[in-house]
Amino acid sequence: MKTIKVGMVKTKKNEYSRVVEFENGYGASIISHDYSYGGPSGLFEVGVLRDGILVYDTPVTKDTVGWLDFAGVSAILKEIEELPVREEI
Repeated sequence: MKTIKVGMVKTKKNEYSRVVEFENGYGASIISHDYSYGGPSGLFEVGVLRDGILVYDTPVTKDTVGWLDFAGVSAILKEIEELPVREEI
């Protein structure tokens, strides 16, 4: 398995975002801002993406996952990357 390295993009003061895409067709949205889960505490929220759209039907989560530190983000990204290839509908 390859190592996941994520650099956050600071969009505004105390606002960070990044989209990561994986070969299995999934991706992740990683955010931190005043209105994200954990953002006011300097933590991150991750959502699973498919074709750039949030999806809520994966084994990883049925919602977004908040209150994550860097280790938590890395763990969620690994889970998303290891999902089987999603078949087109």
